[in-house]
Amino acid sequence: MTLPPLDLVAVLAGLLGVLAVASAIGYGLQRRLSADGSNVVIENLNDRIRAWWVMVILMGLALMGGRIGVTVFFAFCSFAALREFITLTDTRQGDHWALALAFFVVLPVQYYLIWIDWYGLYAIFIPVYAFLLMPIVAALRGDTDHFLVRIAEVQWALMICVFCTSHVPALLSLDIPGFAGRNVLLIAFLVIVVQISDVLQYVWGKLLGRTKIAPKLSPSKTVEGFLGGALSATAIGAGLSWMTPFSPLEAALLAFVIVVMGFFGGLVMSAIKRDRGVKDWGHLIAGHGGFLDRLDSVLFSAPIFFHLTRFWWSAT
Repeated sequence: MTLPPLDLVAVLAGLLGVLAVASAIGYGLQRRLSADGSNVVIENLNDRIRAWWVMVILMGLALMGGRIGVTVFFAFCSFAALREFITLTDTRQGDHWALALAFFVVLPVQYYLIWIDWYGLYAIFIPVYAFLLMPIVAALRGDTDHFLVRIAEVQWALMICVFCTSHVPALLSLDIPGFAGRNVLLIAFLVIVVQISDVLQYVWGKLLGRTKIAPKLSPSKTVEGFLGGALSATAIGAGLSWMTPFSPLEAALLAFVIVVMGFFGGLVMSAIKRDRGVKDWGHLIAGHGGFLDRLDSVLFSAPIFFHLTRFWWSAT
């Protein structure tokens, strides 16, 4: 059995330490200001902290499990996210075959291709073959009402929930000279930078936010919050260069790219929610909504991070 890199153990221990401090602060605030549970802000804060404990532990176990753990974990995340997405679409009985194909053929095949490291196929399997096959299967049912919209929704769900998400475990297949056996740290770097950027954008927005970026999509997002969070996360990314094959400058540049992509990914997913008339994708995670509410930033940043790393640092 291959032991996890000591760097990963140190990172997870650090995250658990931060959560322990946050939990102590949240407990103190609740005792002093919300003993009866009437302070909505403090109750929401503690809900979020408890949710982060669950997410960090689950992610940590997946990362410690190596290739098998990471692949199975993100395949499950894809399935849950796809289910959340599909529940908000206007599917009909005529789409059932296409949906069954998406859940029980396309999704597992994509992750199998990731598992066997067939880059030439998993890079195009969904956007070429699945995208051509889905409308064929749906058309055979003969239901033409709103056909284009229905099939486009399923295709977009596959693109977001399966194709983009699968690029996270695909990072394990990269052959980076001098970095063998430590690729799992690339996943940790990606997730930490993107998620901490979300948190810092929220904090900076609350402290200094004045100018709204897209009030119709996400009223809480401000120019000041985005700049403060993005620059802070970029600096943290540079500081985490020790766990990557990148120099501090390279880590900062990559961190900035994935933070920006994560931000725009959040906006796109917010636009879809507004179109569907919902606040959250689901209610599975207390204080955080559904899987897609936590994955939205990672979804847009993962493929970009994967391909930049593969092009510039991988030997194959």
